[in-house]
Amino acid sequence: MASGRESSAPGSATTATGASAPLPRARYLVVAALFVLALVTYIDRAAISSAKGPMASELALSDQAMGAVFSAFALGYALAQIPSGWFADRFGPRFALAALVGLWSLFTTLTGTVSRLGSLLAIRFFFGVAEAGAFPGSARAFYNWLPAGERGLANGILFSGALLGGGIAFPICAWLLGIYNWRWAFYLLGIPGILWALLWALLFRNHPRQAVVQEAPERGAGMSLAQVFRSGPMALAMAQYFCGNFTFFICMSWMHPYLKERFQLSPAEAAGYAMVPLLCGATANWASGMLVDFLYRSGYRAWSRRLPGMSGFLLAAGGIFAVSLAGSPVAAVACFAAATFGVEMTISPSWAYCMDIGGKHSGSVGGAMNMVGNFGAVVSASAFPYLHGLTGSGATYFSTAAVLNLAAISCWLRMKPRATGGTGARL
Repeated sequence: MASGRESSAPGSATTATGASAPLPRARYLVVAALFVLALVTYIDRAAISSAKGPMASELALSDQAMGAVFSAFALGYALAQIPSGWFADRFGPRFALAALVGLWSLFTTLTGTVSRLGSLLAIRFFFGVAEAGAFPGSARAFYNWLPAGERGLANGILFSGALLGGGIAFPICAWLLGIYNWRWAFYLLGIPGILWALLWALLFRNHPRQAVVQEAPERGAGMSLAQVFRSGPMALAMAQYFCGNFTFFICMSWMHPYLKERFQLSPAEAAGYAMVPLLCGATANWASGMLVDFLYRSGYRAWSRRLPGMSGFLLAAGGIFAVSLAGSPVAAVACFAAATFGVEMTISPSWAYCMDIGGKHSGSVGGAMNMVGNFGAVVSASAFPYLHGLTGSGATYFSTAAVLNLAAISCWLRMKPRATGGTGARL
């Protein structure tokens, strides 16, 4: 996976002229491995949405109870972001990711054992706690292995794996549920994560054999965890991530049952439709990541983060608002796809921004942003059934999400990286 010795501390060596030496090819394997990690993460995460029907029927759970189950995961995921980021910074992404992936795979399997709401809530909460380390740990691995000008596309590839995983989870789970029951589906879904954790622990190293050259403003510790909550730029980063997660989490929780119930679709039809927005979001991650790196290398370093973020939220606002106006499943899916594409355009610049200002604390800083952002998922998971029950339609929810996306644009307008790197950079 990654050739290179284990280093006790990351290096930042430069040549006599300050030029960067060639990076090891193994960094591509690191990106590929983390792409697979994101794929597994979201298959495990999205499976419960597909299993909602048979699970709720067997356990006699209402939509409000299932909303609480979705929120339990999101709450655990949000609360553990900073601790898991610190864990990756302190002990390295090799040990941190191997341990956490193995743990959440165990909780994926345990989901199939539940017999009552209380145990389901507890298992999904701790599943969220374990999964919280996936992206902060990946952020620290990218910081160790990649220079700033390559992190945009790397983050795009990483999060495209998340969306692909979420998309293919629907047909995979429909297939598993057609052959087995929902309990056996969760038993089987725990296996890929355990295999990934074993391979990562055996083959990955925390640092490449040859140190990555960081640009002058990035050298040193970067923003410490103690400074995160006193930082204006981080407050804006957290706020815009909250807005994005509010829109995105509907695709991982209620979109599948919404399409199925609103348009009277069969399970296979609903699964096919539900994967389309997530696959569109995967392409957005690649496109946005390439745009981030292109603008960065062109010298427009602050705008390399701002422009994709602002454009994405504008598209997301229009797309999610239009869902309530759609009169057919095709139209609704097209609107969900536009919203998901837009929201996913904001992911790569958001995490690149955290690495810009976090430096060697990138895991903790990224975890802080993801923590606050995922409170948006907590609110979203419960807001949809509540507002739908209160008003009789999803229009109020979709309008609220649209307003939050517009608010996120104003956050990006004021988000200036503390360290954009180099002299003469066009801001």
